[in-house]
Amino acid sequence: MSRPLLYLDVDGPLNPYAAKPERQPEGYTTIRAAVRPGRPLRVWLHPGHGAALLGLPYELCWATTWMGEANRWIAPVVGLPELPYVDFGDRLLALRNDQVHWKTEILVAHAAGRPFAWVDDEQSSADEAYVARHHPAPALLHHVNPRVGLREDDFTVLERFAAGLPE
Repeated sequence: MSRPLLYLDVDGPLNPYAAKPERQPEGYTTIRAAVRPGRPLRVWLHPGHGAALLGLPYELCWATTWMGEANRWIAPVVGLPELPYVDFGDRLLALRNDQVHWKTEILVAHAAGRPFAWVDDEQSSADEAYVARHHPAPALLHHVNPRVGLREDDFTVLERFAAGLPE
């Protein structure tokens, strides 16, 4: 069996955007990303996250509004190679009436029955229920606090989930 997928969001897990604006989190570096016209985004990234993510038994995939831009702006700073990404197309940020996050249905379709973990700061119980109803394989929707980003405990949870999957 192939390795499970690990869907990575940027803002929240890798960029703790909700931290106090005047206080860069310890160990993080600041970049200014000119992703769209206008004022560049201030992004905090931890250079050690790439090695920690690559050390997990997953196939990594971006699941972020950054889409392919994550390979340009985020991957080099955190130490990741170019990764595949989920192309949300015209459904990017599209609101739903059922409280399910706009990414959820697309990620379930992208996983195509493979086990996956999804690291984000916006999932809810509606997303858990949707995945349970529509995805036949094990899935972990792991919420990361956007004030602190990925921490050692988060990596432990991801490691345990992957270890518990059937061979």
